[in-house]
Amino acid sequence: MITRDDLIAFEKRVKDAFLTGRIHAPVHLSGGNEGELLGIFREVRERDWVFSTWRNHYHALLKGVPPEELFQAILDGRSMYFSNKAHKFISSSIVGGILPIACGVAMGIKRLGLDERVWVFIGDMTARTGICHEVREYARGHDLPLLFVEEDNGLSTNTPTEEVWGQETSLLGYSAYRHYRYDRVHPHVGVGQFVSFG
Repeated sequence: MITRDDLIAFEKRVKDAFLTGRIHAPVHLSGGNEGELLGIFREVRERDWVFSTWRNHYHALLKGVPPEELFQAILDGRSMYFSNKAHKFISSSIVGGILPIACGVAMGIKRLGLDERVWVFIGDMTARTGICHEVREYARGHDLPLLFVEEDNGLSTNTPTEEVWGQETSLLGYSAYRHYRYDRVHPHVGVGQFVSFG
């Protein structure tokens, strides 16, 4: 079973590999949200699907992807779009790009009458996009087994989200929606210094 310390140690290993030049592609490190994710993943079953973003390492590990397999993929430059069909885990580096795919999988699950759910993890920036609104409304209108988890660090890349979008959240009131707020530990991309445009 993955622990908080395991998650933090994995990201430290990735950071060290990046700083020593072993990783030649962008990485988006997780951090500051270990407790929230450990709680959420207690509800994610092995047969469920998990869809994630470019910041996906914690999600992949908690879904059961072996740490060495994930680490090798990161060394190979696939940090931002790592996927593993055997563990029903898919991610994308495109803002909102994972949402229609997650919706399609949820529709397939419903049509086949399977006992599976789709968990889609998004940031607070993605939660305010048009594609998120459309997928949410379609999933709600068709009663799909699609659960949204908004991971809110208050930033749209490096700009305060509320200043950009003028609203606090876009998914409150939707029953298949979870929201948690956290302070990110690492910069938006890479392992260097924070840059803010607020």
